[in-house]
Amino acid sequence: MAQLLMPGSVVAMTDQAVDRLLKLDSGDVALLYLHLLRWGTPDGLRWPEDRKQRALDQLKEHGLAPAALSAAPAAPAVPAEAPPPEYGAEDITAALSDPASTFPALADEVERRLGKKLTANDLKILYTLYDHLALPTEVIFLLVNWCVEEMERKYGPGRKPFLSQIRREGFVWARKGIDTVEAAERYLQTLVRLRGRGAEVLRLLDIPPRPLVEREKNYIAAWDQMGFDDEALRAAYERTVMKKQSMDWSYMNGILRRWHEKGLHTLAAIQAGDRDPRPVQAAAPSSPAAASREAEQAREDMERMRRLMEQMKQREG
Repeated sequence: MAQLLMPGSVVAMTDQAVDRLLKLDSGDVALLYLHLLRWGTPDGLRWPEDRKQRALDQLKEHGLAPAALSAAPAAPAVPAEAPPPEYGAEDITAALSDPASTFPALADEVERRLGKKLTANDLKILYTLYDHLALPTEVIFLLVNWCVEEMERKYGPGRKPFLSQIRREGFVWARKGIDTVEAAERYLQTLVRLRGRGAEVLRLLDIPPRPLVEREKNYIAAWDQMGFDDEALRAAYERTVMKKQSMDWSYMNGILRRWHEKGLHTLAAIQAGDRDPRPVQAAAPSSPAAASREAEQAREDMERMRRLMEQMKQREG
């Protein structure tokens, strides 16, 4: 027989909290609040994410949970990456003098692309990408070329990245499993498209043009991957502002995530399948000229990379 547990000092809450919960008259909200009192996090509560998010939103709205608390499960711990070896001068000399290695040709092309002689430390960094990460020569060259173009796009012609910046991006590629030319080209096409998409999303959110921070880029990439069109993003934005009185990226992401779980990705589907009856306005159409410019820029970027790859292969031959 289960032990009888009567109300007492097991879990304590203030009178004000009790009054607010009774006024809300929601079993889900009360249960989630008790779970938070016991564990301090929504993790472990076996509810669908949309149910948990709705209850958490009400707790936040009535001052019963911190605004920064997320209903999403905590990301699993990522195993620490093995540190790269400490390459010495003898390692680099051996790699550069190996007739069977493509590293000498890669070093030559990177020097040509960066417009400078690589230092001993630069060569060690480049060799880390080549040997430790085991990225193919062609993939490393695409990586370097992308970093150069991004630096010049942001800061003007002639600005070149440091090898340490290229190394950091290289580790990102390795973690994403970008280890073939085909995978690299697909990834770069996505980056180019999202680069233009960021400006479009800012316009939809009534935010003046500005550089995006990394967290905002991640949100936009996730929404793009989920398959939302402009009208759906605008709908989520309007509901966010009605609820929060200003733009809140995390809250808007919660709305879109719930719609995605329900398979609602267009304004028509949202209006037909979402329980919130409040109407939303259709988003203003994207500028065809701007979309055309972005598409043309993407084609030019990829074509330039392909030409450079061909030149590199010809020199190796």
